[in-house]
Amino acid sequence: MQYAVLIYESEQDFADRPGLMPAYAAYSRALAEAGHMAGGEALQPTHTATTVRLRHGERQVQDGPFPDSKEQLGGFFLIDVPDLDAALTWAARCPAAERCAVEVRPVLAMEAP
Repeated sequence: MQYAVLIYESEQDFADRPGLMPAYAAYSRALAEAGHMAGGEALQPTHTATTVRLRHGERQVQDGPFPDSKEQLGGFFLIDVPDLDAALTWAARCPAAERCAVEVRPVLAMEAP
């Protein structure tokens, strides 16, 4: 089953990324060597984001994300593991688990019509 391992970072975590990249590379290699890596990417800092909403048929575009949180989605891993316990074990090994928040969410399988 596939799970998204979502990494929520503060602005300071984004700023500290260069020093953390070796740990993320090692984590990615460990997932790949175990046969659980299905995808993933790091995201650019929040100031590069644009939010789109459609309200009453009108497109509204705003700079940046506007969540009520100090942490922002900073990246994700898509992993393929047997169950939630395995997903949580891999999430705990993610370098972000020691500094910020890591959310695990099952992927809803979509089929083409």
